[in-house]
Amino acid sequence: MSTRIDARFAATIAEGRAALVTFVMAGDPDHGTALKILQALPGAGADVIELGMPFTDPMADGPAIQAAGLRALKGGETLTSTLDLVRAFRAGDDATPLILMGYYNPIYVYGVERFLADAKAAGVDGMIVVDLPPEEDEELCLPALAAGLAFVRLATPTTDDVRLPAVLRNTSGFVYYVSIAGVTGSATPDFDVVAGAVRRIKRHTPLPVAVGFGVKTAEHAAAIAKSADGVVVGSALVDAVRGSLDADGRATEKTVSAVTDLVSALAAGVRSARAAA
Repeated sequence: MSTRIDARFAATIAEGRAALVTFVMAGDPDHGTALKILQALPGAGADVIELGMPFTDPMADGPAIQAAGLRALKGGETLTSTLDLVRAFRAGDDATPLILMGYYNPIYVYGVERFLADAKAAGVDGMIVVDLPPEEDEELCLPALAAGLAFVRLATPTTDDVRLPAVLRNTSGFVYYVSIAGVTGSATPDFDVVAGAVRRIKRHTPLPVAVGFGVKTAEHAAAIAKSADGVVVGSALVDAVRGSLDADGRATEKTVSAVTDLVSALAAGVRSARAAA
């Protein structure tokens, strides 16, 4: 199985640089603005897009992404409308990899078989479902692979060499290394420790390794890009959305540019790291 994800990482690796992976929340701050943000990300420098599926109990997410999900849910975003976002995005972009990220409950309620068929038809390339361990692969991972969707797994600072093979067994697309022991956006990673962890993971798999959680600035992105195949930024981007809203929490004329300006800076950081290496 070859996906847009594989093609994009092959291209960035051939360029001698890391990929910039950007996370935004579907429906944040509203469906229409979320689509404008999504459509603007590739032009700003995003190589891969993670699109959050709003959920009421996001256990791995810090305050920024939790708030983004609640804004989206308050605005009426559903899994169905999230797939509509993907379709609208795909109408103008057939190249940028798009991965849905979230939790199993909304997918279970939607119906696994129906969800996988609809996601594939909408133009989704893969999924990150953070609350399904490898022991539950038959629930969603294996059906997703059979449907032609990549299943990206998370490895963490506590994933040792005994546990790592189980984590990697059915992983595809890339490995997402969580750089801190905590929730998203909660701390700044130790870049030397991260580099060592990336090297260790790559001894176990030929898949690209992308690093996220705690990456907030262009300087952070550049530091991660020296050792990883991808740099994932999420909390900083949803914080940019929040900071652009009016007093009633509605989008303003600054909302899209608040995100794209930060993405452009992050992309420059990622590219400068490999250029200088």
